[in-house]
Amino acid sequence: MMQWEGIFEFVAVAETDSFTAAGKRLSISTAQVSRQVSQLENRLNTKLFYRTTRKVSLTEEGSVYYQHCRQVLDSLDEAERAISSLKDKPQGLIRMTAPVTYGEKFVMPIVIDFMQQYRDIEVVCELTNRQLDLVEGGFDLAIRLGRLTNSSMMAKRLTNRSQYVCAAPSYIAQFGTPYTLSELSQHNCLIGSQSHWNFIDQGKAKAVKVSGSLSCSSGLSLLSAAISGLGIVQLPGYYVNDAIEAGQLVVLLAPYQQPKEGIWALYPHNRHLSPKVRLLVDKLSQEL
Repeated sequence: MMQWEGIFEFVAVAETDSFTAAGKRLSISTAQVSRQVSQLENRLNTKLFYRTTRKVSLTEEGSVYYQHCRQVLDSLDEAERAISSLKDKPQGLIRMTAPVTYGEKFVMPIVIDFMQQYRDIEVVCELTNRQLDLVEGGFDLAIRLGRLTNSSMMAKRLTNRSQYVCAAPSYIAQFGTPYTLSELSQHNCLIGSQSHWNFIDQGKAKAVKVSGSLSCSSGLSLLSAAISGLGIVQLPGYYVNDAIEAGQLVVLLAPYQQPKEGIWALYPHNRHLSPKVRLLVDKLSQEL
C-alpha cells in the first residue's frame, strides 16, 4: 500500500499547480497534501516539484513521473467504469443446470427472454434430472425442485410447487377410489424416480412405499399413462393442472396432500454471485 501513498496528492498538485488547490480538490488540508508529497519525494529520493512562494511547477523527473501516474489513475478509472458497465449492462457467460421438463417448460423461456434483454449474455444450460456437482462442473447456478439436501450451497426460493395424487376417471371407475394411505398398496401406482410418495398424516410427514406396473423417470410419460387410465400417479401441479382442469384426471387423497415444496436457485457457497447471475435469479424469481 505504501507505493500508493502520496500518488493522488502528487497528481492533484501537478494538475492544479497549487498545494492549496490540490487540498480543496481532495477535500484534505494543504498541510496534509504537502506532507504526503514530501514523503513521496523522500521515498523516491527525487525532487518532484520546484517550490517558490508564488508558484509550484514540476521538475523534469516530476513530469516523467506524472505521465506514468496519470496513466495508472486513468486505468483505474477505466476499470471502475468497466465494472459499472457490467452491472448496468451484464455480459459474459452463465453456466447453469435445471431439471429437464421444468427447465424446458418454465426456466428456459425466462432465460431466453433474459438473453433478449441483455444481448451480451451467453448461456450454457444443461437440462438433466441428475443433481450435478456445481463446483466440479463449473456451474454458476442450478435450479432444484423440492427438498434440498446439500447444505454447502447457497439457496434462494424462487417459487413453490404442490404434489398431487391423481387418477383418470376410467381407472377410478374400474378399480375404485383410495381414501386412506394404506389403500395405495391395493392400487397400481405409476412410479417416477422415487419409490416412496410423500404425504402429511395427522400433522406429520409420512413416506408411503408404492409399487406398480410402470416405473419411468419422465414425468410427461407418467402423466400420459395416468390419463390413459393405467394407474395412479403423484406429480407436481405443473404436470397435472391442465389435465385436472380438463377432467382428464381426478385428485385423490387431498386430506393427505403435503405442504408446498420450494423451487430453488442454488449457487456455490464460496462463489461470489456476479451481477449478471443475480439479475437472472431475480428475473426467475419474479417470473416464476
